[in-house]
Amino acid sequence: MSKTTNMKTLINIGITIIASATMVSCFNDKKPNYQYFPNMYEPVGYDTYGEYEIFPNQQEAMTPPENTVPRGFTPYDYENSTAGLELAKAELKNPYEVTEENLTVGNQLFTIYCAVCHGDKGDGKGILATREKFLGIPSFGDPGRNIVPGGIYHVETYGLNAMGSYASQTNEKERWQIAMHVMDLKAALNGEPGILETSKASAAVDSTAVETNMPETNTASE
Repeated sequence: MSKTTNMKTLINIGITIIASATMVSCFNDKKPNYQYFPNMYEPVGYDTYGEYEIFPNQQEAMTPPENTVPRGFTPYDYENSTAGLELAKAELKNPYEVTEENLTVGNQLFTIYCAVCHGDKGDGKGILATREKFLGIPSFGDPGRNIVPGGIYHVETYGLNAMGSYASQTNEKERWQIAMHVMDLKAALNGEPGILETSKASAAVDSTAVETNMPETNTASE
């Protein structure tokens, strides 16, 4: 009797082990085995510019809701107008330090986005200009042109005349880096020192002025 009981026990244990192994072998660590609400796990992929009844007017591509700000976006308070451009020229300053790294990145970005029209030297003789696709592109060094960092950034953000906006291709810092390079090109066209050299000289003058204006301390013993 005991032998029969032991055999049944062993058989039950064996069945349990086999069943457990079978169930475990079907597990998927990357995906739940049971989904009571699949639509909460499986995202619905919509084709860009597709037509779907779930959207207003069946248009998948919609403008963002009013008063929303995209992630990582920095609001720009100057309006897209002539008055806004002049105000940006007068008030807007580059918040980033002039460094070799920023100038290098600005040079690379300028080559990608700007040189095709403005030319590698900023003289208005880019490929499209020399092929007469666009005519009358002025040089950054033309006399009377008020080219300043704030104005450059404003035009990059909104565009001006035949030049479109580059706010969708470049972020805030990249546009400022391009502005640095443009100012460097302007200085070269006018035969002036580069902005990195000018920035270092200005910093040295400021440091000297601070040291000169520091009050003297009396270190003599009483």
